[in-house]
Amino acid sequence: MYDHNGEEIFVIDGHVHLWDATEGNITHEGGEEFIQCFYDYHTTFTPEDRQWSIEEYRKYGAERMVEDLFENAAADMAIFQPTYLTDFYGDGFNTTEQNAELATEYPERFVLNGSFDPRDGEAGLEYLEDLHDTYDLQGVKLYTAEWRDESKGWRLDDEEAFEFLEKCEELGIENIHAHKGPTIRPLNRDAFDVADVDDAASSFPNLNFIVEHVGLPRLDDFCWIAAQEPNVYGGLAVAAPFAQNRPAKFSEILSELLWWLGEDRVLFGSDYAIWNPDWLVEEVLEAELTQEDRMEYGVEWDLETKRKVMGENAAELYDIDIEAKKEQFREDEISQRFGLEDHYSSDAPAAADD
Repeated sequence: MYDHNGEEIFVIDGHVHLWDATEGNITHEGGEEFIQCFYDYHTTFTPEDRQWSIEEYRKYGAERMVEDLFENAAADMAIFQPTYLTDFYGDGFNTTEQNAELATEYPERFVLNGSFDPRDGEAGLEYLEDLHDTYDLQGVKLYTAEWRDESKGWRLDDEEAFEFLEKCEELGIENIHAHKGPTIRPLNRDAFDVADVDDAASSFPNLNFIVEHVGLPRLDDFCWIAAQEPNVYGGLAVAAPFAQNRPAKFSEILSELLWWLGEDRVLFGSDYAIWNPDWLVEEVLEAELTQEDRMEYGVEWDLETKRKVMGENAAELYDIDIEAKKEQFREDEISQRFGLEDHYSSDAPAAADD
């Protein structure tokens, strides 16, 4: 729990990965372009003294991930969002199975999401069902611009995609996370267009569509869609680091989201390891809306809103009992490893490191 002006905030990092972009795993030049583009985002938005070398960035491993997420109590839980990219990486970039290495070791701390690609047809439906049977999935992460043989993307409102959404509904996989944000070299920007969320959300009102990266750079399009569809949510990954070096832009983005969607449909995510919650959580929580935005939009980035965006909204989607988690974390392995027992048993939580 992050200590924000003496008030505790339970943080669920809604967007994390455990990836392998080592040169030995790259099978296509797109794999090298992809990780270099990630690294460009990392260095552009990360404070200079917090930046990683490209070598450690390629594959940081499970142990470092646990330390980065939890050691300084910046985050309390995290949700894995896989990105397969098997045409670029021999063992995949960031698969459900790779993420399961940590999610099964620390099930109290991690939520493990799966994925699907409608171009896989019947085999893909079987794979989705197998993932659900193995890991009891509550959500999937979708990457509509992923290359597959000659195909350079697919749409969420395709007939084939609807078959997979029907399967999700049948299996009880209610949370559909879709990357709808900036492109990553060499993928196609238009394949991440947010427009296909509209029909999918209307056609499957019992599913929750969490639009990761809130449609950037198409924020306006996203907001108009989300305003019409009550089952559409916005994930702040990629938008969040603007709080560090583009504070006025972050104020604008957050104000738009709070005005259009309200405080109950926006979720924090660090996009680890593009960025690290050990500094990003503080930047977001300490951010302020500009006076102009507060007056124009009539919204506030106050304590109640921060608690919802930083953890409570994700907890609602994933049936996480925050009070029960706090009690559990008083004695769990991660708290013992990092000396956080008092942090969860005290009324005064430890602040994240500066």
